[in-house]
Amino acid sequence: MDNRNRRLDIVLALGIAATIVLPWYRIEKGFFSFSWLPDFPRTDAVAPGILQMTTHGRWWLLAVLFALAVALVARFVADPMRRGAILAWAGGFGVLFLALQGLAIGATGWTWTISETLFGQIADGQSSMGAGAVLASISFVLIFSFGLAERGAMRGDAFVVSTISMLVFLVAVFVFYPIGSMFIGAFQDFDGSANFDGFSRNIADSSIWSLDCLIGGARCGIAWRTLFLAILTAAGSTTLGLAFALVATRTRFPFKKGLRLLTVLPIITPPFVIGLALTLLFGRAGVVTQELSSLFGVEPSRWLYGLTGIWIAQVLSFTPISFLVLIGVVEGVSPSMEEASQTLRANRWRTFWRVSLPLMKPGLANAFLIGFIESMADFGNPLVLGGSHGVLSTEIFFAVVGSQNDPSRAAVLAMILLCFTLSAFLAQRVWLSGKNFATVTGKGDSGSHIALPRGLSIGVHAIVIPWMIFTLVVYGMIIFGGFVKTWGLDNTLTLAHYTKAFSVTMRDGSIAWTGVAWNSFWTTMEIALISAPLTAAVGLATAYVIVRQKFAGRELFEFALMMSFAIPGTVIGISYIMAFNLPPLEMTGTALVLVACFVFRNMPVGVRGGIAAMSQLDKSLDEASMTLGANSFRTIRKVILPLLRPAITAALVYSFVRAITSISAVVFLVSAQYNMATSYIVGLVENGEYGVAIAYSSMLIVVMIGVIAGFQLIVGERRLRRENRVAGIASQTIPAFSEEKAA
Repeated sequence: MDNRNRRLDIVLALGIAATIVLPWYRIEKGFFSFSWLPDFPRTDAVAPGILQMTTHGRWWLLAVLFALAVALVARFVADPMRRGAILAWAGGFGVLFLALQGLAIGATGWTWTISETLFGQIADGQSSMGAGAVLASISFVLIFSFGLAERGAMRGDAFVVSTISMLVFLVAVFVFYPIGSMFIGAFQDFDGSANFDGFSRNIADSSIWSLDCLIGGARCGIAWRTLFLAILTAAGSTTLGLAFALVATRTRFPFKKGLRLLTVLPIITPPFVIGLALTLLFGRAGVVTQELSSLFGVEPSRWLYGLTGIWIAQVLSFTPISFLVLIGVVEGVSPSMEEASQTLRANRWRTFWRVSLPLMKPGLANAFLIGFIESMADFGNPLVLGGSHGVLSTEIFFAVVGSQNDPSRAAVLAMILLCFTLSAFLAQRVWLSGKNFATVTGKGDSGSHIALPRGLSIGVHAIVIPWMIFTLVVYGMIIFGGFVKTWGLDNTLTLAHYTKAFSVTMRDGSIAWTGVAWNSFWTTMEIALISAPLTAAVGLATAYVIVRQKFAGRELFEFALMMSFAIPGTVIGISYIMAFNLPPLEMTGTALVLVACFVFRNMPVGVRGGIAAMSQLDKSLDEASMTLGANSFRTIRKVILPLLRPAITAALVYSFVRAITSISAVVFLVSAQYNMATSYIVGLVENGEYGVAIAYSSMLIVVMIGVIAGFQLIVGERRLRRENRVAGIASQTIPAFSEEKAA
């Protein structure tokens, strides 16, 4: 009871502080500017919630005080079931009321006609939610969670219930709400009135569903082209990712460190830079094209501009993601199972095909799903290399910002894309359903992995080595482009581009960052370093909840997370503008909207990587920890997290580099104060300053490599102690519990 009261007291104190000592509404210059302190709490704009109710006429906020008072009364109720019911009702009412009043009351008054009919006109409206309202909302979510835990939900584990509730709350705010705001546009006119004609016209458009390519026509509809490209990209990136993972973990390849670096390079490069490099190599005036033309008389063609070129660029870009997902899975296959197979007279090929590969199914399925979704959502590569062969993501972009100016069409195309993604998600679930892939248990597991079959070893080397060479050539062209005057035309060596972008001078004894790129560079680093650990934490917490806990709506919750990843960044950016440019949550033009976009756009990779890795951890590890007296939080910290280090590294690396290299979403969300690197580079390309753009991209690549190495150093490697000693993992990870139990 003492622990329950202590945590409830803390949350109640936060809720009371939210209504008494913090500005209730949004501060124009930002809360952390503290520009509101001189006027607090006197003026309307910065007054706390209690004064908004009593002094400034916002009588509807009295319901917040009522919910807090009910929760405070429940604090002194002795019966756990009754106490839990009161807390759950108070917390749920508080959250629901804050959401409804924020949507119903805008800056000038009621936004819903039904509200004005029921309650009459109000003298004044309200601004967007500020620090006080947000903290009150979080407090109500936690009060609701504590109530459910006291009533026995999730075996009374308040940490697990609170984690699930907070994740559901955050996903509802930052995934469902903006996407729902955008989809409503499919059934609206420009003035906001309901109109179903646009939806009917667009959903039946032959340019989307045409199958003319199957009967000798020019091309199929954009939906089928996108689906075909996504399947090919997912298959190619998964195959290459598995080949890289096998070479890195199961062979004596002498350049493993260089191999790991090359697999990371494509993911830390802005996509349009890879497209430009491929154009310089294989375009009509490309180096390779011109050499083939002069040596063999091959007529230059535009073969690169279309689905073929997009596929090459996407496989080059997304193979590293598959590698990051699969390497932990390949390392996690138990050597004892492979040794048992060989003891039963199976050869190396049969052992790999019947034992090792089936145990990698979760990783393969997740890598394929991520590759499929990445291809569906990719915007940069199709924009550079697509030519007249558009895909869904670029069509959505042009439907909004192009001459069409048709938000209804953009919403319909996004719905189609979601249908494809849902189909892939369900197919993956069916393939893996009813199977157990746990290979890491608390029992001793000595030995080392068997060598690959000779034929397979030759095959993966034959795939990996040419791809390494190709990657080196592409990046050689990128680096070369930063040191020449005009890329592809005047190849005179120069440092002018780097000087213009990153020059530093001394003024009055202090450093002056005079380069044109410094402002966006520091902004990008700051936002990426904030969003990366948040993305990893939210993603892995979600993976733990999905794999280890059973609760109503778990499958729907998992799909909701993948939905944010499936929608193109273009649509995410537009939906965030539509949702967060007006009350109740107004965040556009701030760093917060960029951080939120990156966290909830990229967290599905952490989720899928965490699910793949956690599927191999036997539940007996959790049960052993609980038996020895640890709670859920301590079990996660001491047992689960040390065994998830590959997944943690993958989530940190991916979220960090995506925050830096993302193009499609940030184009709509950046502002003069918070301008991201990719947006600035796009501006350079539009102005024809290719050398500065390449120099900036090259600098970003170098910086990201350094930060990624730092992440690897901080997180460390998972050690399963398989050689020389037969020691159980549980003895390495939960000794503290045994000591406490003995004491």
